[in-house]
Amino acid sequence: MELNLEEALEILERTPNTLQALMQGLADPWLRATEGPDSFSPLDVLGHLVYGEETDWVPRLRIILDHGEARPFTPFDRLGFRAKYADWPARRLLELFARLRQENLAVVRSLQLDHAALQRGGTHPALGRVTLRQLLASWVVHDLGHIRQIVRVMARRYSDAVGPWREYLTILDRAGER
Repeated sequence: MELNLEEALEILERTPNTLQALMQGLADPWLRATEGPDSFSPLDVLGHLVYGEETDWVPRLRIILDHGEARPFTPFDRLGFRAKYADWPARRLLELFARLRQENLAVVRSLQLDHAALQRGGTHPALGRVTLRQLLASWVVHDLGHIRQIVRVMARRYSDAVGPWREYLTILDRAGER
């Protein structure tokens, strides 16, 4: 299916409220749970999303519109949030994410992107040529993937506690991720 910009924006504008509902006021064990070494906790995912709002999606959109394929994107440091937001509480990160997302979506809407603009190309440092349409679709899927990740990590805290019901709870097993 091809990207429908208005439908994509519907998802992007809902992500902050979704994360607010999932994470606001939760105890630290929920927010800091991981799936093991080198994996993200829900709080890490939130920091990563904030950092992406600052350094990834709209900056890359601007590169495509201003420079096309002539200027490659700045590589995204997926762990860059750790130095910047290491000690921030969830409440503060949720507020910042909501504000940054609102500002970024206002930028996207103000551009009144048409079919020709969405077909414009840019250069990803690892993937090569990409289009603005693909960038925006990836932003949506990135959000949804991280929402799924947060929920999965939280659910797995109770992997053993569910007892024999585990066989029916596919979120607890990687094989159940279809």
